[in-house]
Amino acid sequence: MNTMISGTGSDVLFLHGGGVSGWMWRPVMNQLAGAVRAIVPDLPGHGTSGSIDYVSHSDTVARLAELIRDRAPRGAIVVGFSLGGQLAIRLASEHADLVRGALIVSAETKPAPAQGATLALLKLTAPLAKQEWFAKLQAKQLGVPGAYLPQYIRDSRAMSVETLLASVGENISFTLPAAWSAFTGPAGIVVGAGERKLMHESARLTHAALPHSTLTVAEAADHDAPFTKPKLIADHIRQILGQLEPKHAA
Repeated sequence: MNTMISGTGSDVLFLHGGGVSGWMWRPVMNQLAGAVRAIVPDLPGHGTSGSIDYVSHSDTVARLAELIRDRAPRGAIVVGFSLGGQLAIRLASEHADLVRGALIVSAETKPAPAQGATLALLKLTAPLAKQEWFAKLQAKQLGVPGAYLPQYIRDSRAMSVETLLASVGENISFTLPAAWSAFTGPAGIVVGAGERKLMHESARLTHAALPHSTLTVAEAADHDAPFTKPKLIADHIRQILGQLEPKHAA
């Protein structure tokens, strides 16, 4: 996976959502102003990692665990949005020794209904993703700022059907791992106030399974908090850092 690293300080791994790539974290990183060492990969099948098809969450989690071992051997705070949030949960559950803290933003942790029909329709409509007008509609739904629209259109056009079906299939069938309840690091859950019912149910489920986590409903946000509420996301990262500082100093 191609990975960008910038800033200094504690290591923070940022995992983007499906259909976009690492650039989506720029508004949040601007709020942090280089105060953390940001590790921002383009996940398989996305952005500059488009030559590697997305195979499964398990394959990607293995790649991410290796990335942390290589780039942040003392562990990292993991921040994930949507599909990236599911990956962050898997990392914290399966590689707790590598994850110092976790921030989960808008991640489904309950399987969606009618998965077969959803994937069948997605396969039929996949060619539309190559059309600029369709990509613009999708970007609007995600709250992508105009400055980032060219990157979104580029990513949308470049994504293979194989990656699209595999990543969406994993996303809509995701279930919360039992080992998530054993994660001892600081953790936060964020969901947009305007998101659909399943996302709110997922946020409550994820929080209930890890009682020491925090649950925040981002007001005036839909499935777009990293774009529309970057300061809120950055503040949550700072809170996690603050909880880790005494341990780190010790």
